[in-house]
Amino acid sequence: MLMKSAAQSLTEQLSARFAQRIRDRLLAPGARLPSVRQCAAQHAVSPSTVVAAYDQLLAQGLVEARPQRGFYVRETRQEPPAPPAPAGGAGPAAPPAGGAAALPAWGTATGAAAPRPAPIDATALIRGMFHQANDKPQPGMGVLPPEWLASSFMPAAVRKVVQGRGLEQFSLAYGEPKGDSGLRRALSAKLAALNVHAAPEHIITTVGATHALDIVSRALLRPGDPVMVEEPGWAVEFARLNALGMRLLPVPRRADGPDLEVMERYCEAHQPRLYVSVSVFHNPTGYSLSPGSAHRVLQLATRHGFHIVEDDTYSHIAPTHAPRLCALDGLQRTIHVGGFAKILAPNWRVGFLAAHPSLIEKLLDTKLLATLTTPALLEKALALCMEQGQLRRHSERIRTRLDAARSRSVKLALQAGCRFAAEPAGMFGWVDTGVDTDALAQRLLDEGYLLAPGSLFHAERKPSTLMRINFATTQDAAFWKVYARTVRSMA
Repeated sequence: MLMKSAAQSLTEQLSARFAQRIRDRLLAPGARLPSVRQCAAQHAVSPSTVVAAYDQLLAQGLVEARPQRGFYVRETRQEPPAPPAPAGGAGPAAPPAGGAAALPAWGTATGAAAPRPAPIDATALIRGMFHQANDKPQPGMGVLPPEWLASSFMPAAVRKVVQGRGLEQFSLAYGEPKGDSGLRRALSAKLAALNVHAAPEHIITTVGATHALDIVSRALLRPGDPVMVEEPGWAVEFARLNALGMRLLPVPRRADGPDLEVMERYCEAHQPRLYVSVSVFHNPTGYSLSPGSAHRVLQLATRHGFHIVEDDTYSHIAPTHAPRLCALDGLQRTIHVGGFAKILAPNWRVGFLAAHPSLIEKLLDTKLLATLTTPALLEKALALCMEQGQLRRHSERIRTRLDAARSRSVKLALQAGCRFAAEPAGMFGWVDTGVDTDALAQRLLDEGYLLAPGSLFHAERKPSTLMRINFATTQDAAFWKVYARTVRSMA
């Protein structure tokens, strides 16, 4: 709460609070501040105090006033250059028939680029993950709680690897370019259990799964290339591709897979080079791909010549029998990406990709240019954990614990008046709150809770009543009481 103080006025306190959140990127560029009336009621101050505080933020260049619309966090970054028009000056594709989502027009009849809304700033969510202001469970976090991940076998594996001259051996020389051979053998065996058959020499280790996605993008794409992405989807992937200058083509994600009609129209109109997909336990909805949709997606890829990157980040908590594009395709047009941050050790940053032999050297060259090699010490320790079955047993314990957490979280969310927009599954829930979740997120920051509002999961900023919750961190009844009270006050 704001307190009257001789050292700092209420206006200065309120202005400083918003300024700090903007600088910490907890309020993303383009986010709307609460209305003067809402902010005054929320902080128990007069409207004139709010107006004066917003004026101070304007003077500092942190926000901008939009007539008849309110105050918005100022966009300070420069927009990427507009993509070139299609060859021959072709006009924009016609919108899909039958009520399907409209396709974005990347060019006009005269060849001029159409203006694009600013992409969502995913760093707001990432910085929020690192901004632990208190010890409360955070509903918007993207990882499992540290106490869930803690184990005795990981430290033991590291000690075994560094015993004798191990530490010197793995520290004073570069590792293998493709990654530790022992880990690649273990990964090959793991993938085989998912019916994804990749020899160790066709696997490359990376600094986490995000690095693997980046390697694929840099190796196979050039600025301006069209890339199909699932929407809602992973905010970090949207922002990363946008920063590389790619043209994002959002494909609505449904319960059984992507909207295939929209994908086909994209293929005909824009000839996309890549499709990025989370087939199993999709983030944020929890959806998993059906065999029929998987078959049709692969048919489109073969017919139109694009590659598919399948991000299997949640494979450790997913059923082994779940349909995967890479298993059906045999890595012909698909590239498998995975990592261990969600299940084992977020800060070890060990990931990998598996691809067709014809792509491996190009992907390896891209890895070498960015990181040379990856840390052999942690890779060898991880290989040991996998070979001895410790990772498998650890994953089984996490799945059991997550199932119980999901059941409790769903019950609490429903009691608080939420509606699930997708059947609860996996690690995340896609929840409809009935109110603007950008505004809700700002209100709950004052209560010490970090949310992941729905606008973060769209390729272009748009208001949303949805939010993503982490089932592992929303078992606290105290949060849901605060949530329900806040939603009632907003309504």
